[in-house]
Amino acid sequence: MFRGTSTAIITPFTKDNRVDEESLRRLVEFQEENGIRTIVPCGSTGESAMLSHEEHIRVIEVVVDHVKKAKVIAGAGSNSTSEAVMLSKKAEDLGADGLLSISPYYVKPTQEGIYLHFKAVAESVNIPVVVYNIPGRTGSNVTADTMLRMAEIEGINAVKEASGNLEQIRDIINRRPKGFEVLSGDDALTPALIRSGGDGVISVTSNCLPKDMAELVRTLLAGDNASADVLIAKLAPVFEALFVETNPIPIKYVMSKMGYGSGALRLPLTELTEKNRAPVENALRNIGLW
Repeated sequence: MFRGTSTAIITPFTKDNRVDEESLRRLVEFQEENGIRTIVPCGSTGESAMLSHEEHIRVIEVVVDHVKKAKVIAGAGSNSTSEAVMLSKKAEDLGADGLLSISPYYVKPTQEGIYLHFKAVAESVNIPVVVYNIPGRTGSNVTADTMLRMAEIEGINAVKEASGNLEQIRDIINRRPKGFEVLSGDDALTPALIRSGGDGVISVTSNCLPKDMAELVRTLLAGDNASADVLIAKLAPVFEALFVETNPIPIKYVMSKMGYGSGALRLPLTELTEKNRAPVENALRNIGLW
């Protein structure tokens, strides 16, 4: 369904911190022209936590209206189940192909609470739900047992795994029901995840290097390990550089240099520090981006 390379796109802002719809449209075109199968607006990389509901819904609308062939997985999560349901319904109404729904953050629910949250989201819509597990941001982990229990709910079709726990990820892959996709939420862990039987990635790096990420994932899924290893060696310094500060700070800096938005972020996110600009620029210069 969403196998392959998806891009968790940034939300470009103007210098006065409004959504830059013109840059957003060009970014969608850039992704499609360079082999990206699925575009994911309003995720963590898209600064969803700093968007108003009106802005959030508008960004999804712009992306859905502008894609030609790519699918759209709309970020529609919240720590409040009722809010997640509301955003999910809005995204479905706008024509999204699927939903990326983060595990409830801050409130640290029990595993039963996580299960019931996603059950409510899935039952509220008729499009696929991708569960987003990222304990470093949410404060709680969706365990393999809970994830596999949710995989039996109609409408929950995939997980974006960013726990960093390869043992847990392999457990999900090995015990998942047929048709349930396991996608990487960590660019650097993507090779290990796919080689363990996973299905692809929802990537940050593909904002600026869509063609390279799409090629990497293709070679990994094809089992062409020799070609994949060459690409991994090429991209590894970029993966490291793009997470030298909290995502999406580095990638927004890079994308502004490429002409997609002003690079502005919204507080409490701050611009890339002077000391970290050099390693980011060097990593991308060495790969030939500029």
